[in-house]
Amino acid sequence: MENLPKGSPKLINAWAFYDWANSVYSLVIATAVFPIYYESVTSSNGGMVDFLGITLPNSSLLSYSLSFSFLIVAFLSPILSGIADYSGNKKSFMKFFCYLGSLSVISLFFFRDTNTLWIGILATILASVGFWGSIVFYNSYLPEIAFPEQHDRVSAKGFMFGYTGSVLLLAFNLTMIMKPEWYGIMDETLPARISFLMVGIWWMGFAQYTFHYLPSNVYNRKPRKDFIFKGVKELKEVLIGLKKLTTLKQFLIAFFLYSIGVQTIILLAGIYGKVELGIETSQLIITILLIQIVAIFGAFLFSRISERIGNIKTLKLTIAIWGFICFAAYLLDKDNKYIDIQFYALGGVIGMVLGAIQSLSRSTYSKLLPETEDHTTYFSFFDVTEKIAIVLGTFIFGFVGSITNSMRNSIFILAIFFLLGYIVLSFMKKIEPVK
Repeated sequence: MENLPKGSPKLINAWAFYDWANSVYSLVIATAVFPIYYESVTSSNGGMVDFLGITLPNSSLLSYSLSFSFLIVAFLSPILSGIADYSGNKKSFMKFFCYLGSLSVISLFFFRDTNTLWIGILATILASVGFWGSIVFYNSYLPEIAFPEQHDRVSAKGFMFGYTGSVLLLAFNLTMIMKPEWYGIMDETLPARISFLMVGIWWMGFAQYTFHYLPSNVYNRKPRKDFIFKGVKELKEVLIGLKKLTTLKQFLIAFFLYSIGVQTIILLAGIYGKVELGIETSQLIITILLIQIVAIFGAFLFSRISERIGNIKTLKLTIAIWGFICFAAYLLDKDNKYIDIQFYALGGVIGMVLGAIQSLSRSTYSKLLPETEDHTTYFSFFDVTEKIAIVLGTFIFGFVGSITNSMRNSIFILAIFFLLGYIVLSFMKKIEPVK
């Protein structure tokens, strides 16, 4: 392993390349191919499935599985992060979750029908835990591989790599799914299952470049045998320190509020388009690709804007655009003959601010951290905040939709969380790294 200095372009590129490696999971598995495949192989019996002796709708089972995985990560990541910071072996934890996630995705190849539903659900949970678990340790490297003035561009570079790589693999997967005869495939389930196999291999394979160059123990820590107890103690100390950092707490509150809206829209925009607006599956996939491509440019553009006007003002700008997106989605009418074009246009706007708000949130939090060697533990709270926002946001979306019998009202409610996030950020004037 080559020891590269902090701020080195080669080190920064190696770190950002993990986004290239793992983002195929979030696009192909979490967003595009797997949900459609899962729906198709579990649609018999009116979409009702039996799992662990319980009969429930297939969509509910998938939703519960993902929520369960988020709760696992929210519980484990702070504890494991404290241990990783104390022992100085965060790269080992990152590798573990990477391999857990990628191997779980590969095992989805064996999910063929309701008889193998247990494989699909177990692999879905473990893949999600692996993905989100590795992200905690990956994000925490940002203050260690780049200087504060580089954080916005470096964070954006990661997301740009991720969007680019995932679009390339998804485009190839779609040719296999839509034109299986080109590849001599006769089994209708095989194209999607091969896609899962490719995602796992892609994720694990490209991650090796990142693992080769990332430092293993930046602060040369030499833990004693009681590293679990000491790691938990480390977590408690960070939590006490976090309570004293008013600006950091304020940002986490704002991040929590607007993440409720962002993450819910990311996860449920497809369902909204299909059910509420009557958008066809092929058009939804085109929209997903459009969002990813535009997000590449959005991450780049807003990282440059933040250098001119500051992180907080730029985040407020993106949040205002997200609020506009909610109102625009609420006003869309499926009876309009141009609804498909309008949906594409809305997808383009989402893409423009999707990469921006994700990359800026990560870099802003990084800049607010105090002088510390416990970056992983601090970033675990950032991750937990996002996971709780996801669970709460998806619950609110479903609850409002069920009591009003319209997902339009759910979309409208999300605008309130963007407004609240904007208000909280308004009390933060300027980002200055904590000394």
